[in-house]
Amino acid sequence: MRKDHALARAVGFAGSALVAVGGLGAGALPVGVPFTAFGQHARLGLVGVYSGLALLLLAWWWYGRTPRQHRDSDWVTLALWVAPLLLAPPMFSRDVYSYLAQGLMIDQGLDVYRHGPALLGGMVADQVPAIWQNTPSPYGPVFLIVARTVAGPHLLLGIAAMRLVALAGLILLAGAVQVLARGAGINPSAATWLAVLNPLVLIHLIGGAHNDALMVGLLAAGLAAAVRRHPIVATLLVVAAALVKVPAALGLVAVATIWATQPAGENGRWSWARAGGAEAATAAGGRWSWARAAAGVTAIAVGATVVITAVAGTGYGWIGALSTPISPQNWSVTGLFGRWTAGLLGTAAAADVWRWAGTLAVVIVAAVAWAYRHRIGPVYALGIVLVALVVFGPAIRPWYVVWGLVPLAAVAGHPRVRAVLAGFCAVLVLVVLPDGFAADAERVLLAVLGVLIGIAAFLLVRLAVAAPVTLRVAR
Repeated sequence: MRKDHALARAVGFAGSALVAVGGLGAGALPVGVPFTAFGQHARLGLVGVYSGLALLLLAWWWYGRTPRQHRDSDWVTLALWVAPLLLAPPMFSRDVYSYLAQGLMIDQGLDVYRHGPALLGGMVADQVPAIWQNTPSPYGPVFLIVARTVAGPHLLLGIAAMRLVALAGLILLAGAVQVLARGAGINPSAATWLAVLNPLVLIHLIGGAHNDALMVGLLAAGLAAAVRRHPIVATLLVVAAALVKVPAALGLVAVATIWATQPAGENGRWSWARAGGAEAATAAGGRWSWARAAAGVTAIAVGATVVITAVAGTGYGWIGALSTPISPQNWSVTGLFGRWTAGLLGTAAAADVWRWAGTLAVVIVAAVAWAYRHRIGPVYALGIVLVALVVFGPAIRPWYVVWGLVPLAAVAGHPRVRAVLAGFCAVLVLVVLPDGFAADAERVLLAVLGVLIGIAAFLLVRLAVAAPVTLRVAR
């Protein structure tokens, strides 16, 4: 069993390395820098990336089936699987170029909430896709402070710095998930496997250097602080997460609920997520306790928001920027039905109807989660609402799923729920091409070829492991 564990880790490292190397030809390469020389090998790179993704996915599955011998084993595995991605060019998205352009805009005194990177001009702005050139920033002041700090005239250094920010978010997430899992009676290794070692998390949060890594890291840390009975720290961390990307603000409801209704359990910790524990806790809390907790969280959140926004110096344009337009070809559920209905009926109003229907669906899911919060726990309820927000919202990207995945992976104990989450993530790993652009028939075939090569390589490793065992049994 220990040999299987080591081999699964090694296969995952090989897969991650293949993704990184293949990205030199097929990734979201910057224009006019040394990476570009590998662009002529885009087809070979695409096959390599998908071979690596297949290996990484299968290694992740294999690793999840083998018991860990040491407490620090998952951290070693995380380091090995992340290391190649830190050295790769941007992968699966060009968002990192938008981050850097916005940081430079702020440094030059330009209003990112009114103008897009086109106003900045220059090499960094030229890397941003045309569709986003005139789009204001949808991000909060905490992230813009980070972007301004790491952005500079050297594009590659900026990409590396943004990757380190994402890595910091991932490390914060890994530590917080273990705290949440222990409090919920979930095996911390199982929670880490699903929420942190997950290839969907690694290739998008690290490979894509997405600011979602910082958002979910701060959100998870805030929830962990709440269950450790530090509500003020918890509120400040969740506010910081929301000032990276606004959906994290839903975590404030979970913080207030934990603060209000959960009594101290064994060893002074909250019994906030154990079956039946939360229902029994309601009597100890009551409406007045909830009102006081909600008022306290609100006051702290408003005060922190005012201070952080003042420090950032960006003003409150980020509130208006929440209506920043999305890609008209977005693959969200409501977007797909909206376009189909609009084409069928010949009216663009159908898209608006579906968008409002999606909003209503999120509200209904949130109301049901709220009604059952004492039975399933506030962190579980938060995960459900965040997933609903992604599924029924106006925009969806594979890495958005991580928002809800993290709290669910930490506290959901039912094997079927965890299996569905893992399977859904595995599918999403394969749906975005490494350059972040739309697929055509040729590239789909190359991707399929890469997956088949990765599967074949994995089966050879498995057969090589199984053969000595069979021989020993035969003797």
